[in-house]
Amino acid sequence: MHDISLDHSASLSRRNALQFLAAGTAAFALPAYAKTGKAAPDAGALLDRIAWSLLEHTPEGATGLGVDMGEHAGLRSRLEDRSQAGRHAYAATLRQGLAAVEGFNADGLDHSTRTSLAVVKSAFSTALDGFALPYGDVAVGGWRNAPYVVIQNVGAYLDTPKFLDADHPVKTREDADAYIARLGQFDAQLDGELGRIRAATDMGLVPPDFLLDRTIAQMTSTIAEARADGGSLVTSIAGRTKDMTGTWTADARRIVAGEVVPALERQLAELQRQRALAKSDPGMRERPRGAEFYAWALRASTTTQVPADEIHQRGLTELAELHARMDPILKGLGYATGTVGARMAALGEDKRFMFVEGDPGRAEILAFIRTRIDWIRAQMPRAFRQVVPGNVEVRRLPLSEEPGAPTAYGGAGSKDGNVPGKMWLNLRSTDLHRKYDLPTLVHHEAIPGHVWQGEYANRLPLIRSILAFNAYSEGWALYGEQLADELGAYDEDPVGRLGYLQSLAFRACRMVVDTGLHAKGWSRDQAVRFFMEKNGNKREEVVNEVDRYCSWPGQACGYKMGHSQIVSQRARAQAALGSAYDLRDFDQAVVEGGNVPLDVLAQNVEAYIAGKKG
Repeated sequence: MHDISLDHSASLSRRNALQFLAAGTAAFALPAYAKTGKAAPDAGALLDRIAWSLLEHTPEGATGLGVDMGEHAGLRSRLEDRSQAGRHAYAATLRQGLAAVEGFNADGLDHSTRTSLAVVKSAFSTALDGFALPYGDVAVGGWRNAPYVVIQNVGAYLDTPKFLDADHPVKTREDADAYIARLGQFDAQLDGELGRIRAATDMGLVPPDFLLDRTIAQMTSTIAEARADGGSLVTSIAGRTKDMTGTWTADARRIVAGEVVPALERQLAELQRQRALAKSDPGMRERPRGAEFYAWALRASTTTQVPADEIHQRGLTELAELHARMDPILKGLGYATGTVGARMAALGEDKRFMFVEGDPGRAEILAFIRTRIDWIRAQMPRAFRQVVPGNVEVRRLPLSEEPGAPTAYGGAGSKDGNVPGKMWLNLRSTDLHRKYDLPTLVHHEAIPGHVWQGEYANRLPLIRSILAFNAYSEGWALYGEQLADELGAYDEDPVGRLGYLQSLAFRACRMVVDTGLHAKGWSRDQAVRFFMEKNGNKREEVVNEVDRYCSWPGQACGYKMGHSQIVSQRARAQAALGSAYDLRDFDQAVVEGGNVPLDVLAQNVEAYIAGKKG
């Protein structure tokens, strides 16, 4: 057995070295600017080259954006290298790109291009600080920074099957060949993660036992499904090639059985090794260099230097302000006594606002959401000067992901609009949802939230469609909830407005709980009880939420921090412009400025104000 393990490791080393060379190709296309210190003749060309250098490392992103065509068609046949060698190559590309941008002469550039350069500087420098830490997954232009490479909501075992089924197109024989090519790399991707998990375990980084229990159960289920018939990895390609002649289904079944399942089993064995070492402490404070990781994760999530203690207090203050707005509405509905949290919990048990169990209830929820999307899409000309289509598809999360996933999430589709944005919904139980909170969920994940904002981002240069910032992304989605209210979503629906206010209060709670878990020594149960007692949330809903904060430290703090900053900038614009202020102009300026750090957002609003003043 020992000799076999050595042979397998050597095979992995050779394979990872080849992936390192392939992924690193673009990294070595950049240094001409960095080495000479000379400004590139064209900022747009530089930004474009940087964008493609990133997509060389994340080819799935190229497919999601719909840009893996023409000279870049080869990206459609590749998966991201998740090994440590792949991480080193990625970091090298970031260092070269950052040097190129910092050495660029920005004199005379228009505001939009200067913004793009500022975005690259911020994203790359923050990510490089994350790569300098001894463990974890770093999101470059994304929101999912995680200390654990594989856990209940992180890892290729979840990401790649869902990506191949939902985002990898199979419209031609070449697409089907590319699917099989990617599937053939899945075991290497899993083993690349495995090397990093083992290294983290050896340095003492072990996830909490309750996260490992969830992860082990999910992976065990995935393996069982794959052993039986190949699971979704086989059924997806089989269903989409049923009218083509080829061996893709047989190829997929062979690869899953002979390569993917053994790789999943190797990951499962390491997770079981971790479980034997695991403790129940939920936060980063109890882990090696955990305080350092959390401080970085907070900075990455909020794009600010605000420390954990201040974020914690802001959360408490904003929660009290929101509850003060909810109190008179609750009294008007007859819920007059007890804390706001207790009264919202009672409202949640009101049968009028619950969905029936099982598939009939799931169908009702999906129909409810689609109707709400149609309504809010029609309101958008009242809030924006130029509207995008709002192309969104509502889909249930894969069953294997539902146990560890939040209630919903969403994002935009391809740059050309051919692949719609998606609102993914967790339907493992209809009890996760209430009729008064679903409208707000739609406005957050779809329109005017993530899908809507992402369509504007897709109109920007490629680099701006790739790079995103959690505080802006989630702050905008909360602002989208606010816009829906201001556009009349709840004018005749006070219970719906309670759902909206509870959503904002929920995000204030997140600031308290996330910092409590990772900086103040809170227990998992203490965090769950805070949500239930203070905001009236259901245990079924918040257990997954709390577990998510344990695996994505800091991410939950970006929502309300970003929202409060957008609202503050709007008040600034109203005060500065007076009668010249128009909501449509402000919203257009913020959304067309693209996804930016909060300090760059302030600069974009300043430019909008100056432009209106003439």
